[in-house]
Amino acid sequence: MESMDLLAPEELERIERENAGGLPANAILEIFRPRGVRLSEATFRKYVQAGLLPRSRRVGRKGKHQGSLGLYPVEAVRRINVIKKMMAEGHTLEDIRRSFVFHRNHIDQLQRDLAEVLDGFQEELGGRPPGGERRRSLEAQLATLRQRAQDLVRDVARLGSAVTAREDETLRSQ
Repeated sequence: MESMDLLAPEELERIERENAGGLPANAILEIFRPRGVRLSEATFRKYVQAGLLPRSRRVGRKGKHQGSLGLYPVEAVRRINVIKKMMAEGHTLEDIRRSFVFHRNHIDQLQRDLAEVLDGFQEELGGRPPGGERRRSLEAQLATLRQRAQDLVRDVARLGSAVTAREDETLRSQ
């Protein structure tokens, strides 16, 4: 098997901190290239299509006729690290797809979508005059929803871990 040097937890945290807004695919590929991790654009796209990596979101570029850029959530870097580690241990893409890695992708997307909706509500509230009983009531409801959304995502992740744990243990023991 080829020699590769996967990212350490502190490196992953630094990359996530420095690129919280997301990364284009070519930047993600460049993170792994110097480490000897074989990852082509085609393989990257295959992982996205298989549901192992999150989809990109289009972000407009400043300037006339600049178009848009696809940015992938920064957790894609962590996910690739896990995928490559599991593959180095002999797991197939189908094994990985059946593991919690696949489900985590959808859970992360759920968390992003809920945050986007609630942030939109917060923005709408910010445009209203300060004070007032109705606004206070809406802000309280929003705070409650944020907590419930956080609890929901945590509970879904817990369930996903429990459901896939036996399968993941079987994969590790092979």
